[in-house]
Amino acid sequence: MKKKIINKQEKNQIKSNEFILQNKVKFEVFGHEMIEKQVNSSGNSGRVYLPPAWIGAKVKIIKL
Repeated sequence: MKKKIINKQEKNQIKSNEFILQNKVKFEVFGHEMIEKQVNSSGNSGRVYLPPAWIGAKVKIIKL
């Protein structure tokens, strides 16, 4: 079995994810509709595309 080499950035991300998993919180949100999507890379940021009907709507994003 090959051993994967983990760089410093990956190690920090793993530590960050472990911290998040240990410190989960519960959100209760009331709304009209929900879509579950994956965030895609967009330059130095992330992007999620939503339906055109949602333009101008107030939305909340929760990282799962």
